Amino acid sequence: QVQLVESGGGLVQAGDSLRLSCAAPERTFSSYARGWFRQAPGKEREFVAAITWSGRNTYYADSVKGRFTISRDNAKNTVILQVNNLKPEDTAVYYCAATSGYAPGWKLQRSDNYDYWGQGTQVTVAS
Repeated sequence: QVQLVESGGGLVQAGDSLRLSCAAPERTFSSYARGWFRQAPGKEREFVAAITWSGRNTYYADSVKGRFTISRDNAKNTVILQVNNLKPEDTAVYYCAATSGYAPGWKLQRSDNYDYWGQGTQVTVAS
């Protein structure tokens, strides 16, 4: 069963913005936190941003601070990653992930602490 679905990726120019969404189609799906990771060809998957479902805590990779914003819509069971001022180095497949239970902040920045993953959405930034 697909439990997380990403959307919103595309081909853009440097400096453009995108709004990536991570939806949970199943109404019963719940998680303590959701995160965004990205992976470029030939590179390791890296942390981008995370948010606890309460919305009280957010975390960002240094490379995206000030440009990316993560938020959640509890009513829609959806997490948003607003990506602004995109750069060519942001080009990657962006994955949404969710934890099944509590995890401290440092664990939310590690991919191996997430239990569910989406299929990914491609973001390509031309220069």
